[in-house]
Amino acid sequence: MEAIRVHLPEDLRMNDDEFVRFCRENPNLKFERRKNGDIVFVANTGGESGNKNFEISADFAIWNRKARLFYFFDSSTAFRLPDTSIMSPDVAGIVPSRWESLTPRQRVEYVPLCPDFVLELRSATDRLKDANEKMADWMANGCRLGWLIDPVNQTTYVYRPAQEPEIIVGLGVLSGETVLPGFELDLALLG
Repeated sequence: MEAIRVHLPEDLRMNDDEFVRFCRENPNLKFERRKNGDIVFVANTGGESGNKNFEISADFAIWNRKARLFYFFDSSTAFRLPDTSIMSPDVAGIVPSRWESLTPRQRVEYVPLCPDFVLELRSATDRLKDANEKMADWMANGCRLGWLIDPVNQTTYVYRPAQEPEIIVGLGVLSGETVLPGFELDLALLG
């Protein structure tokens, strides 16, 4: 099912506390808030996307157990960004110095910073335009490396600050570059 976006007039837009309450009042649904105040109802994934998300997350966990360079988060974690968006990627990574600078309370709420790394896995029902807009928002808020992986079209969009996304066609190997030094993700596992 495709995500549903609702535009709210300015006088009906929710502040952070109202949005948190709205989400808590609807615990069986997943929401994001965009910088213009729009509310996005995010659909749960199907089996194919869920399995691919799990495989990808496992690679990050295995790598990070040795590297210990990041705190990683799954798609159930929401981040409150500088532009007031509240969004959740499929995988997010934050360097320890930034995570450890948060108060205990900040760690249990929507995380009040932009991840250093994000990965979005496009499902068959996600609109590519929306996914690319979301990636651009991550980058505009301070993300240092982002991957939008489209397994249906076997295309990956690599986002870096102040650059157009690099488009990689095929199921090759992605490098974590200087952000995730030594990490590689073999996209063949998504084929």
